Amino acid sequence: MQIKDIDFLIIGATKSATTWLQQSLQQDASVYMPDPELHYFSRNFDKGGDWYLSQFDTTEAHCLIGEKSNSYMDTPGVAKRIRQAMPDVLLIAQLRNPVDRAYSDYCMLFRRGEAGRDVAQYLDPRNATGGRFLNGGLYYQQLQPYLDLFPTGQLKVLLYENIGTDPQGQLDTVRHFIKLETELPVPPVTKKVKDKSEPVISPSLRQILKPLKPILAPFRNSSVMQGLRSIIAHEPKYSPLEPDLCARMVEFYAPEAEKLGKLMKQDLSGWLSGVSAMKTQLPPAS
Repeated sequence: MQIKDIDFLIIGATKSATTWLQQSLQQDASVYMPDPELHYFSRNFDKGGDWYLSQFDTTEAHCLIGEKSNSYMDTPGVAKRIRQAMPDVLLIAQLRNPVDRAYSDYCMLFRRGEAGRDVAQYLDPRNATGGRFLNGGLYYQQLQPYLDLFPTGQLKVLLYENIGTDPQGQLDTVRHFIKLETELPVPPVTKKVKDKSEPVISPSLRQILKPLKPILAPFRNSSVMQGLRSIIAHEPKYSPLEPDLCARMVEFYAPEAEKLGKLMKQDLSGWLSGVSAMKTQLPPAS
């Protein structure tokens, strides 16, 4: 197998149910995708092509081979690397209302103890310095390098919100794009991946326990450890996305959404209405 033999890449965006899309494709025995995000063309390029290929199990015959790494969309220089390595690859970008995406991303890092409680510090365009939260939703800017380097027929842009209204239609679109002959059933969602209501240990207590992590790791799945965790872990309480902050974020993203809508030939005004798509029951966002 060579790098150019990889048929498709899911390039993002973060917190837009790309894991759901990956797991849906992995249902088909003729499709192979490694489970972890490899981030080869973004964070691990210095490890070399041999390392990248070693992450793919090629012992069985697969009709289609793909990979998902959400960092491929928002990391500068990645499109050029992909173009040089696999000029014929098919690219899939699944995008989400950028306001909801930013808030969901903030909640994830808050759960991890990597973001504080002041949500405006990270999401208010007047105060925040950009970073992954706000810049992660600048989709048109992120897709522009791919549009410059690849024919438009090699890029499929999907909307996360369409999964809630027509999940089968979303999968059918992907199946036709990557030329997968068999149908993809909508996978059952028994538990949300990275569910934001999942009980977590508080960041302060996590810091206290950090030195003990190597010692406790072998016992992580034991009944004693699970029982102890159920006592000290609690459902996190997130700072709400207040209407005035949401309005400023909508204004920040409006020019990008307009350009993206023209590119997709689709009305994205719903993103700018201030009505949060997070209220809709959708599959896991990752």
